[in-house]
Amino acid sequence: MSRDEPVSDSAPFFSDNSDGEEQGEQAVSQRTQEESGSGVSSARALVTVLILCYINLLNYMDRFTVAGVLTDIEHYFGIDDGKSGLLQTVFICSYMFLAPFFGYLGDRYNRKFIMSFGITFWSIVTLVSSFTPKQHFWVLLLTRGLVGVGEASYSTIAPTIIADLYVKEKRTNMLSIFYFAIPVGSGLGYIVGSQVSAAANDWHWALRVTPALGLIAVLLLLVVVKEPKRGAIEARPEQHLHQTSWLTDLLALSKNCSFVLSTLGFTAVAFVTGSLALWAPTFLFRAAVFTGEKAPCREGQCSSLDSLIFGVITCITGVLGVTSGVQISRWLRTRTPRADPLVCAAGLLLSAPFLYLAITFAQASTIATYVFIFLGETFLSMNWAIVADILLYVVIPTRRSTAEALQIVISHLLGDAGSPYLIGVISDSLRKTDSFLWQFRSLQLSLLLCSFVSVVGGAFFLATALFIERDRELAENFVAIDDEPTAPKSDRSTGVPVSNVLI
Repeated sequence: MSRDEPVSDSAPFFSDNSDGEEQGEQAVSQRTQEESGSGVSSARALVTVLILCYINLLNYMDRFTVAGVLTDIEHYFGIDDGKSGLLQTVFICSYMFLAPFFGYLGDRYNRKFIMSFGITFWSIVTLVSSFTPKQHFWVLLLTRGLVGVGEASYSTIAPTIIADLYVKEKRTNMLSIFYFAIPVGSGLGYIVGSQVSAAANDWHWALRVTPALGLIAVLLLLVVVKEPKRGAIEARPEQHLHQTSWLTDLLALSKNCSFVLSTLGFTAVAFVTGSLALWAPTFLFRAAVFTGEKAPCREGQCSSLDSLIFGVITCITGVLGVTSGVQISRWLRTRTPRADPLVCAAGLLLSAPFLYLAITFAQASTIATYVFIFLGETFLSMNWAIVADILLYVVIPTRRSTAEALQIVISHLLGDAGSPYLIGVISDSLRKTDSFLWQFRSLQLSLLLCSFVSVVGGAFFLATALFIERDRELAENFVAIDDEPTAPKSDRSTGVPVSNVLI
């Protein structure tokens, strides 16, 4: 087979024995290239991914521990829905605005040390926040904002390390493992937060679990993880992809239609997940109080059952969603190179009606509500690993941390930075009285906004599908010319289908 002859993605499934032997030799050759190119052995690369996954899990555990005990926090400080939403908003804003700074550092300096600093700082601040006195709610807001430093230093960098350790299907598989930690960690945040709070009869203890686990993560980073070479396993070592100025990077990314549109689509995902993550357990509890299934929390601890159930649902749906999204995308890729954005679009468009039914059925049937939440969250979770993969194969290695940071800024600025607070403010404005009916009804009406945003996000991913082939090929054929924007290689064949490039 000539170098320029197109290769079908489905070839491995229909080859004869000789083809199998040839593919086996190619697999060994690719594995050797990856190890020698990245400078990291295959065993250490796998351990590195597992450590990064563990840290990602801790990040999301900490983020949603507060949501798991939100009813207790509202009762403890005597705050309304608007102030409750601020707890998530200040964290996301800090995380969002610091992401470009850490993205800039991550593209130029040792990523392992940057992450170690951020996680250490995050662990200390989280522990400090657990000692907030009753009369100083602003202290809890401040410390939750500072927690964003740790996550900004980690989330912008960790996927780029995985991208420098693996290519093609291996990269997709490892990113799937990495992004399992988002829904699973989120679910564990509800579970651990609510159960530790109930066991200690004090919600403050819920915030003291992840700091200790965070310090273990720092030790693993410093001792086990080895910094891989940027872009080496893609046959484009760092000396062939020299650094360009930050403004040049931003200009190039702004012209990358697939990156821009997929980021806007992911913004819708962030808006919906941010709203549901903070408000769903509280909404379910208010529905149960309104229907008489549960007593209101006037003194002591509030019921933690809704946080526990929602946490379990989030864990399960996260695993199912990420797995099914990757597998469907892999199967569809044999038929169209536009598979990734199409699967993302389908996930959002299918989640919209189930989220709407979950919100409207809350007062009629608790079981039906949980079933619809299960289905809606499963479809919503299909996007996580795929969106990350899209970014990595439409952006060149030396701009990936900057791209991750820019995606974080846009998706959170327009997504979950404001959505929890917005939902809370709308809820407060719609509430006519402070009765149990209007506490439930106002929050119910405000949460309906999530279904509309899901549809808009699906439209952005459909638009991404129009440009994904072109942008993937440009990223593969990129060669730097001093500090100029993107230029394709003139001497490289473009005969290989873009469905076989990088992923």
